Amino acid sequence: MTSSIASRLAFVVLVCLVVGAPLASHAVTCGQVSESVRPCTIYLRNGGTVPAPCCNGVRYLSNWAKTTIDRQSVCRCLVAAARSNCGLKLNLVAGLPIRCGVRLPYTISPDTNCDEYVIKD
Repeated sequence: MTSSIASRLAFVVLVCLVVGAPLASHAVTCGQVSESVRPCTIYLRNGGTVPAPCCNGVRYLSNWAKTTIDRQSVCRCLVAAARSNCGLKLNLVAGLPIRCGVRLPYTISPDTNCDEYVIKD
């Protein structure tokens, strides 16, 4: 009888792992965000024309991050970059999504609270 309970418990744990694995592996990392917007660095420091690969990266992030958690993660990474004071012009950072044709419900700035960004069904 104890063996039967242990088997059922093991099955439930296995099902939880299988169902939860895709969700856990889909989380956006700051490394992925950084890689996507790397082509934007020169523009964000110096201005000028936004390079096409930069906008491709911005659009990729917008299309890839569909859940509230993913979008908040992207937001946090972008805000951390804005806070880092690594020579980026904050007005260019804030305007980049619009320049690339992406609408965000927040402005990227050091003061942005990413927890307020929730996708409503």
